[in-house]
Amino acid sequence: MGGLGEALRMTGETFNAAGGPLVDGGVARGRRRLRRRRAATVTGSFAALAAVGFGASYAAGAFGAEAGHGSPVAAQPRPGSTAEGKTSTPGEGPQFSASHLIKTLEGLLPDGKFSGESGRGTQDELGPLASVVFDDGKGKAAIGLSLGRVDPESTRVAEQLACPAKVYTPYDSCSSKTLTDGSRLLLLQGYEYPDKRADTKWWHAYVVTPEGFTVDASEWNAPAEKGEPVSRAEPPLSMAQLKALVTSKEWRPILRALPKPQDEPVQQPVPQAVSGDTILENLTSLLPKSAKVTTRQGDDGFAYVVVNDGKGASLVQINVQPNMSDVEGELFGSGVQTLPDGTKVVTHQGPGEKGGQGVVMWTVDTIRKDGFRVVISAFNSGTQNTAATRATPALTMTQLKAIATSEKWQG
Repeated sequence: MGGLGEALRMTGETFNAAGGPLVDGGVARGRRRLRRRRAATVTGSFAALAAVGFGASYAAGAFGAEAGHGSPVAAQPRPGSTAEGKTSTPGEGPQFSASHLIKTLEGLLPDGKFSGESGRGTQDELGPLASVVFDDGKGKAAIGLSLGRVDPESTRVAEQLACPAKVYTPYDSCSSKTLTDGSRLLLLQGYEYPDKRADTKWWHAYVVTPEGFTVDASEWNAPAEKGEPVSRAEPPLSMAQLKALVTSKEWRPILRALPKPQDEPVQQPVPQAVSGDTILENLTSLLPKSAKVTTRQGDDGFAYVVVNDGKGASLVQINVQPNMSDVEGELFGSGVQTLPDGTKVVTHQGPGEKGGQGVVMWTVDTIRKDGFRVVISAFNSGTQNTAATRATPALTMTQLKAIATSEKWQG
């Protein structure tokens, strides 16, 4: 432990249309609040290819989802349990306490002062983790680390190890690579708030070994993930130090104490789901010739493109959902227009959902008599998180309506 510690010292993540929420889902990437599987749900949510992963902490709340406002990083034990938690099916060898994990984390960090320690042991049903507030003399910073065990060949792991689409998740750098021992490592320098409404930086490392053991570390340039002002320009650990932290052999005995992962549930295909490739093909063919596509991506039921007509980038996203008759009354109430073929149309023009300065969102939501729904939105920016790049979206409301009601979707 001391050798790595010395080496470290030396290298020193809703608006309503006719009463129905349209919420970003995810397919490509994201962060803790972001590991949400793509969403052609009954509410007709937008599956903005934002994110499914970035390790356990980026989504499932290993750091902060259950913690109180202004707390350090780690989620607190459930009421009635000890710091070590309740017993789940154990893995190999002895179990380890929360205090052991905290001491191990502190021993792997550079010289500094520690406070706000919190953690869970290997017997806790929520899984082991440790977090501290670390001060190397340059300002307090929250650092948290969680351990897990997964099927290394699962689709979820592949998603968590992929860098996100910057259209939905801004970051400064991201890399995903395989190490010499076969472990796969993700390193990311991003932000706590995608719209950067605060200067809180979030840096992250996530490694999956060939055996399926995971180590997931995050750090911030503030004493807490949320609710505390920035205390330093950057988080304390460099990317090299974060890599050394998650790949340390000190975690191996603790990891071996974890139970084997449960089998990943078989994902049932969505009936009659329209493929992302088909949606992209139809969408791009229906765009005005002036709208040149610069970026595109799609998944079952959803796609987005970024277009530029010479006046600036404009994001266009679309959901295509069959069998939505059961929510027709909720989504298509007041303000609905009914076309001669029975298709119902509602429109909305308002501010964007993600906080980008001056961003507006224009939406056309349609549902046919058989329950086939197409909802499309355009923005006056290439992303929802950054400031407007133009006065209005590249597509007019008339053009959006023409796309949404096109007969191409019926095929």
